[in-house]
Amino acid sequence: MIISYRLCAILVGTITSVTAQAQNVSVPEVRNMVSLSASASVEVAQDLLTLTMSTTKEGSEPAMVQSEVRQALDAAIADAKRAVQQGALEIRTGTISLQPRYGRDSKISGWVGRAELILEGHDFARISTTASKAQTMTIANAFFSLSREARLKAEAEVQSAAIERFKARAGEVAKSFGFTAYTMREVAVSGDEQGGNAFRPQLLAMSAKAAMPDSAPMPLESGKTTVVISVNGTVVLK
Repeated sequence: MIISYRLCAILVGTITSVTAQAQNVSVPEVRNMVSLSASASVEVAQDLLTLTMSTTKEGSEPAMVQSEVRQALDAAIADAKRAVQQGALEIRTGTISLQPRYGRDSKISGWVGRAELILEGHDFARISTTASKAQTMTIANAFFSLSREARLKAEAEVQSAAIERFKARAGEVAKSFGFTAYTMREVAVSGDEQGGNAFRPQLLAMSAKAAMPDSAPMPLESGKTTVVISVNGTVVLK
């Protein structure tokens, strides 16, 4: 124990000494450094649909409400599974809840249960048709977005253009200030998605059967979004 303690003390002393010496070392000032930014973008169609179906049950007994919610969810899953196809349509459960309902006297007057089933994929027609056939759930909301694969492809298309624009701008700035060249100091490349309908609800919460008594598939049309690649950094003019 004594040996370990002394070793620790020596290490701490050494680190303190090195830190003190480092604080006395002056960092050379970098002159003629300029911060720049450039970007390039491409507009692409959203290729992923996420549709949420839900059911809500109410009653005086929590066990009864929970049972009814489970039965509705089980039936919807069984129906949807017949249309599942990797990439085209995949399903998963969403929020499942059971909450008390209070009366004016702040006492529990009943229970409300809710369950969600999410249909997601690239085949919009298959998803819409599957949702229209559900007997125990109705459409709560739906939105279009850009899949990871489509985003990466779009970013790859514009990344080179963004970098070339950054380099061209650096050269122009160097020339404008009377320099003949520049060197890169720091640079960061980042991607973003702007505009379009990404992650915006396309349908208001509604009862599909009330809106369309014949249970016809809900018409769904995707929008477009803009993928942007930005290059930010600093250069030293020479």
